Amino acid sequence: MNLKIKGFQKTSLIDYPGKVCSVVFLAGCNFRCPFCQNPDIVIGYDKLKDISPEKIFDYIQKKRKWIDGVCITGGEPTIYPGLPAFMQKIKKRGFFVKLDTNGSNPRMLDYLFRNCLVDYVSMDIKAPLENYHIVAATKVKTHDIQKSIDLIMKSGLEYEFRTTVVPEFFSMKDALTIGKWLNRTKKYALQQFRPTITLDKSYQNKKPYSEKELLEFKKIMKPFFTFVEIRT
Repeated sequence: MNLKIKGFQKTSLIDYPGKVCSVVFLAGCNFRCPFCQNPDIVIGYDKLKDISPEKIFDYIQKKRKWIDGVCITGGEPTIYPGLPAFMQKIKKRGFFVKLDTNGSNPRMLDYLFRNCLVDYVSMDIKAPLENYHIVAATKVKTHDIQKSIDLIMKSGLEYEFRTTVVPEFFSMKDALTIGKWLNRTKKYALQQFRPTITLDKSYQNKKPYSEKELLEFKKIMKPFFTFVEIRT
């Protein structure tokens, strides 16, 4: 399958809404968001020990009475051509699969959807489209981002869009712009920025938004979504 699995959380109650799951971390990412809180997975991951897929399959099989599914995250999982084969092996064992993605590879998403290899999708919305390259700190094909959003919304799957709100990159104006952009979608999550471990270490000195400010963002965005939540 040629996947670089560099992390495995055996049990999580928060990564797959409504289910108990294991979490698989795939190394590498095509974005370089400075506030990324998995820097060891994005860069320098060659120093981390490889985890074999078989080890994961063995674990979930033994714990199938307590585990509903597997969340595949990163990094960015869709950079791996071997992702569908990995998902297929999980699905064949009778588990649900959740995918976390930045939406940069709609071709992969389309393949996964058409082959019924994923049950829940969580896509990061970095910023309004015109600011994507600033937040991702790299060139971004924004038409791919839009195509991924369209695919997800038409997929019939459970899904959510989510944004990590960093004061430098997210404003009241941005909240309104994103709300209008994603209007009529099901679920949106405002994720609190945590200045602990970050790709750019200078962001460890940044002050997050207050709870009051997060609630203001929620108020602005609530009319555009079926459900809006704050994650701290």
